[in-house]
Amino acid sequence: QVQLVESGGGLVQAGGSLRLSCTASGTTSTISAIAWYRQAPGQQRELVAVMPRLGRTSYADSVKGRFTISKENAKNTGYLQMNNLKLEDTAVYYCNAELREGGTWKMYWGQGTQVTVSS
Repeated sequence: QVQLVESGGGLVQAGGSLRLSCTASGTTSTISAIAWYRQAPGQQRELVAVMPRLGRTSYADSVKGRFTISKENAKNTGYLQMNNLKLEDTAVYYCNAELREGGTWKMYWGQGTQVTVSS
């Protein structure tokens, strides 16, 4: 059974940095594409960054120049490096990864990790 396990969230002061990780297990397939979403209390889940299987990496305007999405095939892990964090970045962050399972492309979600930015 494929699982995505997230880590790296926590409490950080404004201006600080965090790196979120999303590791796939229970599969021999490599993450082919990955996206990060976030959801703040009372808000809808929003797309933060995406690295598609084909095409260019893209970011929400609110995080451009501060966040970087990447993946490391050898560790079957995706990352979200977050620099110069702001209060408004406080949210639960979710990874969404694509893997090839059973001959088809399938999407999986991580369990979410809390990021809290304090003043």
